[in-house]
Amino acid sequence: MLYRKVSQDQGSSAGHYTWQISIRLQLLLLVIVASFCLHLGAAEEELKSTSLNLMPWPVKVEITNGQFRLTENFYLGGEVKPGHRVFKAGARFMSRLAGRTGLFFEQDYLVTQEISNRTKFFYHFDQPGRLVPGEDESYQLEIYPEKIELKAKTDVGLLRGFETLLQLLFSDEQGYFFPCLRIEDFPRFTWRGLLIDSSRHFMPVDVVKRNLLAMSAVKLNVLHWHLSDDQGFRVESKVFPRLHQLGSDGCYYSQEEIKEIIQLASELGIRIVPEFDLPGHSTSWFVAYPEYASAPGPYQIERKFGVSLPVFNPTLEKTYKFLDRFLKEMTALFPDPYFHLGGDEVDPRQWKENPEIQKFMKKNNIPDEPALQAYFNRRLLKILTKYQKKMVGWDEIYQPGLPQDVVIQSWRGQEALVDAVRKGYQCLLSNGYYIDLMGSAEKHYLNDPVPPDSPLTAEEKKLVLGGEATMWAELVSPETVDSRIWPRTGAIAERLWSPVEIRDVDEMYRRLKVINLRLEENGVNHLKNQPMMLRRLAQSEQIKSLEVLAAVSEPIKGYSRHSQGKPYSSLSPLTRFVDACYSESFEARDFKRLVENFLKSRDRRQAEEIKGYLQLWQANHQELMAIVACSPVLKEIIPLSENLASISDIGLEALRLILNSKKIDPARLQTRQKVLEEARKPVAECELAVLPGVELLFNSLKK
Repeated sequence: MLYRKVSQDQGSSAGHYTWQISIRLQLLLLVIVASFCLHLGAAEEELKSTSLNLMPWPVKVEITNGQFRLTENFYLGGEVKPGHRVFKAGARFMSRLAGRTGLFFEQDYLVTQEISNRTKFFYHFDQPGRLVPGEDESYQLEIYPEKIELKAKTDVGLLRGFETLLQLLFSDEQGYFFPCLRIEDFPRFTWRGLLIDSSRHFMPVDVVKRNLLAMSAVKLNVLHWHLSDDQGFRVESKVFPRLHQLGSDGCYYSQEEIKEIIQLASELGIRIVPEFDLPGHSTSWFVAYPEYASAPGPYQIERKFGVSLPVFNPTLEKTYKFLDRFLKEMTALFPDPYFHLGGDEVDPRQWKENPEIQKFMKKNNIPDEPALQAYFNRRLLKILTKYQKKMVGWDEIYQPGLPQDVVIQSWRGQEALVDAVRKGYQCLLSNGYYIDLMGSAEKHYLNDPVPPDSPLTAEEKKLVLGGEATMWAELVSPETVDSRIWPRTGAIAERLWSPVEIRDVDEMYRRLKVINLRLEENGVNHLKNQPMMLRRLAQSEQIKSLEVLAAVSEPIKGYSRHSQGKPYSSLSPLTRFVDACYSESFEARDFKRLVENFLKSRDRRQAEEIKGYLQLWQANHQELMAIVACSPVLKEIIPLSENLASISDIGLEALRLILNSKKIDPARLQTRQKVLEEARKPVAECELAVLPGVELLFNSLKK
């Protein structure tokens, strides 16, 4: 997926209230009406000051009076036995609650969760849930001062409710508590996924497991697992063992490990949809079985990234016999009713250059290479149908004559999705959710599978199953992948779960920061690994100045890292400063918002806060140089650090002039402008995320 052109259709960023407040007033006079409006506004402000940290935001939240105070005699109870996934979810809930509060709960929740006179938290569901699209995931949560009740139609809904309750934990001087409220909740879309690419860089079992736990925390319910590509074939095949023996560099999942991961996902209410990319992106297959390729071998595992030439030969009957046996094995291993066969970015040159393939096309009235791929897809669809699986593929699989029970995953954008839906296909949106592009949480959040201005009819909208965040692995390793997925995927999870009108970006970021910290509870290393990587780069524990620079730096956007300096391959180190930087700098965003507010208010307290930021960044360079002197790998960031000091100096000058109501000399204005323009250029594949905030200060001098 390296060279895809990805654009985002963004909806309105207008904020909407997310609290539901019931106020019963009799409107008799206009004066009373006015009084009511004032009262409502005050109530909303009060609620905003004590906002809940829920993500995704529920369909309906009704705040009531009081608190449920948490003590060590907190017992939960339901109607399930040990071994049931709800029993296990209850045990995880209690373990996480104990870990977060330090309370020594009396209940042995690993042995029994039976309802008794000591039970304070009651859970109930009507029937087992199936891990299929369209399953009921709704739940109702009620918190009273004396008890908590969680109800759902299926046990899958209960799993979602457990996560909501954990997000509602608060503390004060007296201890821990849950606020009294009533929540009714259900997802907007039935398919809310995360793609993890284990092919370009192998992701060990522990990486997959911890990300499954994090997915469950934000109510994602599909792991799309990309398991084969040019750089590696990652699943043990007992039918064709040379696939994993020769095509993986020894890095693959045994079938027992696959079953173990599927079991954990099932316990979390998460489906696993495997992807074996065909007919392109298939070099690793041909290392073992070159006879199925469209050009003679031998082949070796591809180390570079991009669209490679090797492609299956769709004209050979033995190709389909081979794939039939392989798919029979894999469809038995993966229980989900859906099976992804890729189909993207097929380079047709091997087909065009093979005389036998061209002869076959002419004989069978196949006019061009896209039509040949459509022929290939129809043959594979028959195989999958035989094994009772529904086929999923990327945009390219759509060609005239493709049956409508195929699901099309759109990376090309809204236009492609709308076109497919109008032709009767179920669709998923990934365009706008490519988290490997280093976009902001805001951009992902305002991207919608069915935006408010969608041209689709009500019936057509039902064909949009949802969407997926896609974590392609060209530039991530097991050490860095978590920091590229989280926390931004939490914003995508909310877009796919919450009502369409929940679009307040500032409120989303407020909650995302809280969720960012709580995700560590699930074992992901998105925060933990940065200081470790910086210590390694510095060869020292003294990394404060490195942390200061990293906090306001971001990797450059899109796929532009591939055109900076040396070309990347699957063997390239992913341990440099750019790899330690987070995908999005919250500090830079906060600084920009602070500047925006100051320029409106001229509040001197805000000015002092801005000054504190700028003085810290200005002074940081000298401290950083002491570290860089002993670490050759860090020399590449010297210009980045110098730029931070320079733009901070400009920001301080601009702030001083604004506060004193003075203008800047035109010649100096021009000189300083050039410094800012120079600072926009990437350094060591990084960009200074605080530059827009400094530019706001500077540009105000021009008015």
